[in-house]
Amino acid sequence: ATSAIPAEHKEFAGEAIQAYFARRDHPVDSVRRFRFDLAILCDESDPTSPSNREAIEKFERAAEALDMRVELIDRGDYGRLPQFDALFIRTTTAVDDYTYRFSRRAATEGLVVIDDPISILRCTNKVFLAELLARNQIPTPRTRILHRDNFRDVVEEIGFPCILKRPDSSSSLGVLKADGEESLREHADRLFEDSDLLLVQSFLPTEFDWRIGILDGRPLYAARYYMAPRHWQIIKRDESNGRTLYGTTAVVPVEEVPEKGIRLARKAAALIGDGLYGVDLKQVGRDWYVIEVNDNPSIDHGLEDRILKGELYRRVMQTFLRRIEERKEGRNHR
Repeated sequence: ATSAIPAEHKEFAGEAIQAYFARRDHPVDSVRRFRFDLAILCDESDPTSPSNREAIEKFERAAEALDMRVELIDRGDYGRLPQFDALFIRTTTAVDDYTYRFSRRAATEGLVVIDDPISILRCTNKVFLAELLARNQIPTPRTRILHRDNFRDVVEEIGFPCILKRPDSSSSLGVLKADGEESLREHADRLFEDSDLLLVQSFLPTEFDWRIGILDGRPLYAARYYMAPRHWQIIKRDESNGRTLYGTTAVVPVEEVPEKGIRLARKAAALIGDGLYGVDLKQVGRDWYVIEVNDNPSIDHGLEDRILKGELYRRVMQTFLRRIEERKEGRNHR
């Protein structure tokens, strides 16, 4: 306890604390001086990390080419956020863990933040997102909010098969398929242990899901995520042996995506904000449906960067640079 520090040592302790929080974990480059400092929040233990190590390194190089120093930080660096000009979150976000606290603190301190706290709040609550899309007449699969007292109404309105989602589901976790009333009730009872509200959607079988990456309101990349072998999702988790199987990913030039899909993705993302989003869509014939809008979308080296390659990383870092400059000049980044 601080009260246990001897009086003659308190001055030293104060100086040591100040020095600790002012330090950097990398040696100071005595030759090169950078204009701005960017922190990238990572977690190597995160099994659903949105960027692999190679992608993080490419983000670093792209930032340095634009005169921004990059430092990789982790959950232990919360107190050091005011040292930076911007924060880029590259670990899975959730409202009830440290990633959201980092985002809020960074925004409060005046940093440029992706993902910003409002985007995290809006995207990670599937119930809110469903209502937001419905209010703005964004086409989605038939969707209803399920609670313990409206089971029969939802069954009659949605039908089978259907998809059941926990409000905070991500990376296919907390997402279940029900082929009949018995399995729906069984799945719902399980998920109700953690949430009072669930999302039920009609099942639209497709060979793949579209993912349109949106940054600053404009398309950044486009990909087809194919379903895992003999499964209805792009990720298949085997609870018996802990194995995870993924479907293949086909990245295509944005110009080759039907314009209807691009317009819908941009419209849905604009309801969230002007950050970095992954809009998941299904195409059934000539009709397009938004499944959800994700903050913190995947950008892995060898996958989402197959078309743009280094240009993808440069565009993301250019957004940071522009927003930092605008903020320093006292202008809003929008």
